[in-house]
Amino acid sequence: MGIGGISVWQLLIVLLIVLLLFGSKKLGSLGSDLGGAVKGFKKAVSDQDPSKLS
Repeated sequence: MGIGGISVWQLLIVLLIVLLLFGSKKLGSLGSDLGGAVKGFKKAVSDQDPSKLS
């Protein structure tokens, strides 16, 4: 049994289908864009002034 009742084989099949649909190049750029967005969000949260928070 995998995550939430989904087996490892089902996860691999879904991953293969996503890879075939989008291609590895597009998935790589999507991952780097997502990483940049997360870094920007973390920076914005850490830059907030604590005295302005209620």
